Amino acid sequence: MLTDLEIKVIASVQGDLPVCARPYRQIAADLNISEALLLNTLEGLCRKGIIRRFGATLRHQKSGFNANAMVAWRVDEDRIDQVGEMFASLPEVSHCYRRNPTDTWPYNLYTMVHAKDEPACRSIARNMAKEAAVKDYELLFSKKELKKTSMEYFTE
Repeated sequence: MLTDLEIKVIASVQGDLPVCARPYRQIAADLNISEALLLNTLEGLCRKGIIRRFGATLRHQKSGFNANAMVAWRVDEDRIDQVGEMFASLPEVSHCYRRNPTDTWPYNLYTMVHAKDEPACRSIARNMAKEAAVKDYELLFSKKELKKTSMEYFTE
């Protein structure tokens, strides 16, 4: 069960952070608590596994990355952790997930690759495939971004 303070802290960080030198100080001030209490509460939520990840969302098109592709990989299950860790460590990869294959779609590992254009994405995927010795993969290019928002669990 979450405390009232934990709920307020989660609600305060689930959207955009203030763009300033000390965003946590600003958030704490908005909540009428100290910056130390805010940071301690966030650390506690992370330790409990309530917050698993805390990071920035890059608007890749506005940053010069005009192409991105979801690369679906067919990786032997006995190598999936090794290959997944290898792919996840690459700077061109923003997401890396393992999913169950289906009868009609045999791919079990997915990476999101970002680059300046589609040929660059294809080149990155070819290099990844070569390094990991994975031959079966498909690139699914994004054509239009329809939604890019973070999940909101507590709203006012």
